[in-house]
Amino acid sequence: MCGIVGIVNYNEDLSNGHTIIGNMTKALTRRGPDEEGIVVKKHCNLGHRRLSIIDIENGKQPMSCKMGDITYTIVYNGQLYNTQELRQTLTNNGFEFKGHSDTEVLLKSYLFYGKEVCKHLNGIFAFAIWNDKTEELFLARDHFGIKPLYYAKIDDNLIFASEVKAIFEHPKSRPILDKTGISELFGIGPSHTPGISPFKGIEELEPAHFMLYHKNGLQKYEYWKLETKEHTDDLETTSEKIRLLLQDSIERQLVSDVPLCCLLSGGLDSSIITAYASKYYQQKYGRKLDTFSVDYVDQDKNFVKSDFQPNSDNYYIDLMVKEFNTNHHKIVLDTPELYKSLEEAMIARDFPGMADVDSSYLLFFREVKKQAKVALSGECSDEIFGRVSMVF
Repeated sequence: MCGIVGIVNYNEDLSNGHTIIGNMTKALTRRGPDEEGIVVKKHCNLGHRRLSIIDIENGKQPMSCKMGDITYTIVYNGQLYNTQELRQTLTNNGFEFKGHSDTEVLLKSYLFYGKEVCKHLNGIFAFAIWNDKTEELFLARDHFGIKPLYYAKIDDNLIFASEVKAIFEHPKSRPILDKTGISELFGIGPSHTPGISPFKGIEELEPAHFMLYHKNGLQKYEYWKLETKEHTDDLETTSEKIRLLLQDSIERQLVSDVPLCCLLSGGLDSSIITAYASKYYQQKYGRKLDTFSVDYVDQDKNFVKSDFQPNSDNYYIDLMVKEFNTNHHKIVLDTPELYKSLEEAMIARDFPGMADVDSSYLLFFREVKKQAKVALSGECSDEIFGRVSMVF
C-alpha cells in the first residue's frame, strides 16, 4: 500500500502549509512506512507515503514532469498491470523514461491521454495530478474501488486522502457523524453504498469515477460501467477463457522488486492463485514461492467434521504445499491476542468492520511482513469458483 493526501485552496496562499500537509501525510505512515514526500505550492499541497515495491530509487513521490511550459505533479497509490504495454505506446509516441516505475508511466499516460487516461489503465489505483498552469486537480479511482479515496469540501478547501484519519489532521476538519453513514455501518457494514462515509461532509470518490476540481468548481464523471451480456460460449471455450484470464491476471500481479508471497488458506481462490504463481516463480526465477496461512491455538483439536466441512483447512493447505512445492509458513494466533488487537484493527481500517476477523488480519500480516512485502490473496472468489465447479 501507499497513501496520498492533498489540499487545494484558490483563495488562500498555501505556500507555508508544510505543517498541515506534513501532519496529514504522517497520518498515513502505516500505509507507506518506507518514504515520505510532500510538495507545497501556492494553491495546492500534496503528500505521499510510500511502500516501495517497484523501482525503489526512481519511483519516489510526489513525482513531477514538465511538458512544454506546464509542470504536472502526481501522487499515486496502486499498481498498473499493463505498465509495459503503456510504456511501449508512450515510447512509440516520443516519450522517454528515467526509470521503470508505474508511477512515471501513469503520469506520462495522463500527459498523452488527458482526461481519458483511466480508460487505458488495467490495475488498482487512486491518484491525483496537479496542473501548475491551469491550477486544475485531476482525481481518479480504479474500476472496482479497490484503492480508497476520500474527499471533503470545507470552506474554500478541497481536502482528499486515502484514509479519513488523514483528513481529520486538517485544522478545519471535524469528526461529525452522518446519520445515513452510521445507519449503513450498523445495517449493512462492512459494506456501504459507494460514495458514502460515516462522517458528515466526507465523501468517497466512487469506483470507476474521476473528478476535476478547478476555480469554477467540482465535476465528477463515470468512465466505466460493468455491463451484463449474454454468455454464448460452449463449455470448452468457457473453460479455456477462464484459464487464460486467471493466468494473465495472476502473473501480471507478480511484478515486484521486493519479496513477494501468496496467502494459502486451502480455499478455492487462494489455491488457484498459488497454483499459477508457484509455477510462474519456479519457471522464471528458479525458486520456490513463499506461502502463508493463519491458524489458531487448538484449532485442530476442536475441529468437528460435518457434511459442509469434512476436513479442516490444514488438510487442503498440506495438499497444495505438497503438490506445488511451496515454501510454506504457518502463523498461529491465540484468542487473547485477537481481542487485545480489536481496537488497533478498527483504527487501522478507520471504521468498525468484522471484529476478530480484522484483528486476525492485522496480526497475521504483521508476521508476514517480516518476510515479504507483497502478498497475493483471493477475496470473495470461493463462491464464484464453487458455483463454476458445480456447473462443470
